Amino acid sequence: MAQQATPVRRARLGRMLGPEGTAVSGVVLLLPGGDEVSGRRPSPLLAAASVRGLGRRLAHAGREEGLAVHVVHYRYRGWNGSEARLAHDAAWAADEAVRRYGDVPVCLVGIDMGGRAALRAGGHEAVNSVLSIAPWLPDEDVAAPPEPVKQLAGRRVLIVHGTNDERSDPELSFRLAARAKKANRDVCRFEVHSDGHGLHHYRDEVAALAVDFVLGVLFGHAFSRPVEDALAAPPPLGLRMPLAAGFGKSLRR
Repeated sequence: MAQQATPVRRARLGRMLGPEGTAVSGVVLLLPGGDEVSGRRPSPLLAAASVRGLGRRLAHAGREEGLAVHVVHYRYRGWNGSEARLAHDAAWAADEAVRRYGDVPVCLVGIDMGGRAALRAGGHEAVNSVLSIAPWLPDEDVAAPPEPVKQLAGRRVLIVHGTNDERSDPELSFRLAARAKKANRDVCRFEVHSDGHGLHHYRDEVAALAVDFVLGVLFGHAFSRPVEDALAAPPPLGLRMPLAAGFGKSLRR
């Protein structure tokens, strides 16, 4: 009896969030969280659920601009050390966005391990910006090369992290941002005081910050004053910018 070939796992893009427009002028690729080590296939429903709310908010805000928002479905749940599978899938997704929509700017928006994937894949030629929310990053004290940052040169980068995050150490994202800022002035980082990994207490503020950043980097909208100040301020000020309660309520889009 002939052996049945094992199907090849492939990353894919989920359906476009929000109504489809006639022309796409910019793309957001949503990168869900994952595990440090796992060979299992992610659940598409659970993965999409973790980023769908933010994706819909972005899709609604960018509808008139021609924004396409897709969730990236990974081949595997795990980063898996040097294989960096989630980062490779993020780069594939950027390639796929170019194939579908042509020469349009791409913003990688990642959460948790997806935040690490967004930062790592940020050097893709189609990517002009990275939004990394509560990124899981490896401990810099272990005997391994530090997380790279040179690929972020020429990109606008925003990191958001809760100060009470017990899953991913916020100090590690600060250190990465400080290293990236030395080579790229367009790096900033916001701290959400007293919030945890899921940023549940400031969910609306984080979503408003994401909208502000994405519309600015993809379509040239003016950034809000806090984002402008964070990008312009030298470290550590621009890398420890507090996200104020109620951020976004006075912004007009």
